[in-house]
Amino acid sequence: MKNGAHPDLEILRKDAGRGEPLYAGEPQTLADLFADAVHKNPENNPLNFKRDGKWHAISAGEMLERIEKCAIGLYSLGLRKGDRAAILAPNAPEWTIADAGCQFVGIVDVPIYTTLARDSVEFILNDSGARVLFLENNALYQELKEVIERSPSVDKVVLFEGGSDDGSIITFEQLLLSGGELKGGSGLIDELRAAVSPEDMATLIYTSGTTGEPKGVVLTHKCIISNVIDAGEKYDFAIHDIPLSVLPLSHIFERSAMYLYIYHGMSVHYAESVDKVADNLADVRPTIFIGVPRIFEKVYAKAKLKSSEAGGVNENIFDWAIELARKYALKKERDEPLSPGLKIEHFIADKLVYRKLREFFGGRLRACITGGAALSTDIYLIFNGAGISIMQGYGLTETSPVLTSNNPQFSKLGSVGKPIRNVQIRIAKDGEIEAKSPGVMLGYYKKAEATSEAFTDDGWFKTGDIGHIDEDGFLFVTDRKKELFKTSGGKYVAPAPIEERIRSSRFVNQVVLVGNERNYAVALIVPNFEMLESYAKHKGFPTMTHSEFCRDKRIVDLFERQVGTATEGLARFESVKKIALLDKEFSVVGGELTPTLKVKRRVINEKYKHVIDRLYAEK
Repeated sequence: MKNGAHPDLEILRKDAGRGEPLYAGEPQTLADLFADAVHKNPENNPLNFKRDGKWHAISAGEMLERIEKCAIGLYSLGLRKGDRAAILAPNAPEWTIADAGCQFVGIVDVPIYTTLARDSVEFILNDSGARVLFLENNALYQELKEVIERSPSVDKVVLFEGGSDDGSIITFEQLLLSGGELKGGSGLIDELRAAVSPEDMATLIYTSGTTGEPKGVVLTHKCIISNVIDAGEKYDFAIHDIPLSVLPLSHIFERSAMYLYIYHGMSVHYAESVDKVADNLADVRPTIFIGVPRIFEKVYAKAKLKSSEAGGVNENIFDWAIELARKYALKKERDEPLSPGLKIEHFIADKLVYRKLREFFGGRLRACITGGAALSTDIYLIFNGAGISIMQGYGLTETSPVLTSNNPQFSKLGSVGKPIRNVQIRIAKDGEIEAKSPGVMLGYYKKAEATSEAFTDDGWFKTGDIGHIDEDGFLFVTDRKKELFKTSGGKYVAPAPIEERIRSSRFVNQVVLVGNERNYAVALIVPNFEMLESYAKHKGFPTMTHSEFCRDKRIVDLFERQVGTATEGLARFESVKKIALLDKEFSVVGGELTPTLKVKRRVINEKYKHVIDRLYAEK
């Protein structure tokens, strides 16, 4: 077995070289990263979690002890270097410890989103050949029991919480106990850790797949370590920083961030759940927050709704402050002078509005980092103008993930930043963004043809995104190559920028543009029903259900006007001729979104074909 990889994996590329180390004694493997972090900051409490209404801390020494016991425990189950172990559970210290335990032994871990459909879970377990499956609890095991029975490679299930009467299941604490008994003073853990090399496969991450079946992305220790170190170069991360972990650790963005936090000696706090994020922000008062744009969009929508419900002078003050935030941030972006009058207005707006926005995040945020989807210009200006610095980056699972990033030293409105250290970016003739870096994957697991198609003849990774690089070296991503559609008139339309414009309306929650091989573009819109209910109440409309809102001619007219205003100035072939309002939000459970909240356009086109056909049939 070469490089710790599965024999069925054909590696069709060579690692891109990495320059001189950024730090003395840089870790070479993920096991090194954890061990070095504990050695440098033995008094820290790196892992913090809330249970039974109280926050608990796991010290650096205890974390390392549990990781080593987990590693030996897996070894005692018969797993060896190159074997696979899947993790399907929400964020918790056990997730991180299980992940690190795998890395200490050279076991390849396979993260699985908790929101995935059961047939996708079954596919991943069988395709990866996972021998161990870590699950949150017995309730989840009961849900997946039939899936597990159809996955012959799975020898053992390990529960992070609670126990079970099933003999094929052990608890996480039992795994650690068996590891502790075998570990002793034998030196086995040092021997196993020393056998792991930077070129070994560390993890197998299945892409969420907007089209087709998931593909397993092969990332080595070197891929991830290089990205963790290089992505953080321009940030002044420090031991006193406190991050709140919100995005699922199944996402490489959050997982790499976790490694970065631990490497820099920070105290990570795990959010209890998506529903508890607001409470946890108030508890933890983080200094660093990593989130997808949807989080910031929802925070703004809630604030706007609250002001609308208050009505009168409160709504007017909010709207004035938001417009001022946009103006203030835009002037700072352009390095234009701030007049004394603008400074005074901003000071007043800060006392009345911005301070409350900052307090939602705990009041001491100094860096918000976002990726995974495009951040709208509007949201960027509003939050930055309100004193919440949002820095957008860009990358993919296949690139470990970061390729480019805005940072405290260099940023530009609308861009996804400059390439991070050791990353090269170029634009192909057709506009596709291509990349080369030590963080780029080895390939797709057991998919030699797909791997070959993902790279150019000279070894550059093809991202599938369309973009351009400006004269200052900032990258701008305009759309997904596969999402461009051509009208029947032969004109290519990029849906994402148009959708961003439409989403700027306070009444719009989600929008998807349709128009491939059609005469013109139409939009499927999921309204912001909370905002709509507030609007209807203000207008004196009778109480309506969501579906009644979507059929009401006055509401449809409102949205047509909103879309018309938002898309003003577009080319004729880009204009949205018709809209349909949908009463159900696009979701992961519904199949319209990937676990990383990307739109599955093919699914939406199929699921709402009757709605789309009706729009084009209407005169």
